[in-house]
Amino acid sequence: MLRRSFRYSFNSVVFYIIGVNILVFLAQNVFRGLTLYLAMIPSLVLKGWVWQFVTYMFVHQGFSHIFFNMLGLLIFGTYVEEQMGSKEFLLYYFVTGALAGIISFGFYFFTKTDPALLGASGAIFAVELAFAVFYPDSRVYIWGILPLRAPVMVLGYTALEIFFAITRMRQGVAHLTHLSGFAVGWLYFLIRLGINPWRAFRGR
Repeated sequence: MLRRSFRYSFNSVVFYIIGVNILVFLAQNVFRGLTLYLAMIPSLVLKGWVWQFVTYMFVHQGFSHIFFNMLGLLIFGTYVEEQMGSKEFLLYYFVTGALAGIISFGFYFFTKTDPALLGASGAIFAVELAFAVFYPDSRVYIWGILPLRAPVMVLGYTALEIFFAITRMRQGVAHLTHLSGFAVGWLYFLIRLGINPWRAFRGR
């Protein structure tokens, strides 16, 4: 049941997701209370606002936040959707993003903190992982200069996220959510798709 596949279709849903994100971002600047309603805020989730586990992925803090998230989704998500098919991609995107939010909520709950979690970064981190799994020999140019194999890029970013989470050098960034997106994406490949990402990275 867990591995029952969808009939393949490719409908460019990445562009729809980007479009929704842009519309929500524009609406945030018109309706000031919208961010509070859609961001994942632990104290509000405890009051029953459970939709925030999904909606937090569609709200962003500022222009640079949404720009770089949507750029990453456009660059990597298009290839991943083409490989997975649109239905599988949508399931992957929302499962990884929502579970990254739930894991973050659990951490905030036990540490008695109440931040506002917002942004698509957790799901996009999972999309970047998927790109590296499907295209392990592709080269990604960091800052347009440094060429790295996709798996090296993803594992390097993951190591940086762990470092920043431990040292707290970049506060205000949801490192745990990024790492959770990576971890859930890894498990999704193992459980749902029957693919071991590590073997794919090594070309096996």
